[in-house]
Amino acid sequence: MKSYLVKRILSAIPLLIMISFLCFVFINMIPSDPAEVALRVRQTPVITEDAILQVREELGLNDPYLIRYLRWVGNCLKFDFGVSYTNPSRTVLGEISRCFPATFVLAMSSLVIVIVLSLPIGFFCAVYKDSLFDRIVRGIVFMTTAMPAYWVGLLMIWLISIKWDLLPTSGSGSMKHLILPSITVALTYISTYIRLIRNNMLENMKEDYVLYANVRGLKQSTILVRHILKNSLHTCIVAIGMSVPQLMAGTIVVENVFAWPGLGKLCIASIFNRDYPVIQTYVLLIGTLFVVFNLLFDIIQSIADPRLRREVS
Repeated sequence: MKSYLVKRILSAIPLLIMISFLCFVFINMIPSDPAEVALRVRQTPVITEDAILQVREELGLNDPYLIRYLRWVGNCLKFDFGVSYTNPSRTVLGEISRCFPATFVLAMSSLVIVIVLSLPIGFFCAVYKDSLFDRIVRGIVFMTTAMPAYWVGLLMIWLISIKWDLLPTSGSGSMKHLILPSITVALTYISTYIRLIRNNMLENMKEDYVLYANVRGLKQSTILVRHILKNSLHTCIVAIGMSVPQLMAGTIVVENVFAWPGLGKLCIASIFNRDYPVIQTYVLLIGTLFVVFNLLFDIIQSIADPRLRREVS
């Protein structure tokens, strides 16, 4: 088990290096001069060539490309992501730390809704395959998958907040503010997991161990829950692991629709203000979360299924 863990962790390091390099390259490929952007954001009255050269020297933009990348990576390892162009008195880490809890709460509440709803619905769709319930659910799944999150959010604001006056339209501060954005984020993922659980269960129902369990005279509920459902959830474990960073990245539109003060709202504001250090750190953070959660749930699945460790070794 230890050798497997070491191999998996070592395999993640090159991926993290590649993510950091691509993040640095793409941000620096933006045609605008970061020094000029910094001066505009600081509301400098007159932007001269001397002022641009001074800021370029201040930001280290005159150094060779590779040196700048290595210095940036070294600073990131020390959790020094630079200073925000919008407000030079605030560090990027401070801005990310300020907005991260709101995004985390929104993502986790959405994940809870996804698990609570998709697991029983997917289970009953598989058990009652091609029934009226299954057809209605598949129709709803098809529609919700096709609907963009911003449209769903605006529709819920109009219907629930404005028409019925049940929940607040935007902002944060209480559980009532969390309900609409959580449901909006969760809708797409609920559809995905319902299909995943249903299809996995239908595939497992064709396996020989189900026939053997029936021959042994086990109760149908025991076969469905302890055998078919349990074996069908292995794929879902990895999918859930990838869903956590997906949820955090996917809140970027919903946060702006509901004015939720999270990373997504910060990222959009940084894009409009051309606050490159914040954008760069946000992309790096999301990419790192994908790698870390994928590694974490891959290890969890290998503990549950030792055959995966033998395949890697």
